[in-house]
Amino acid sequence: MKPMIAVLMFAMLSLAGCNTMEGFGQDMKKAGESIEKAGSKAGN
Repeated sequence: MKPMIAVLMFAMLSLAGCNTMEGFGQDMKKAGESIEKAGSKAGN
């Protein structure tokens, strides 16, 4: 019983980590787009 609980907990934490990394990736993408826009405005 205990190994099953450990496996389920590991699976839940792994899935939660994926969601967190996905959100982090989206935030970094938005930050990069903002920097790109600022650079293009400065270059024109």
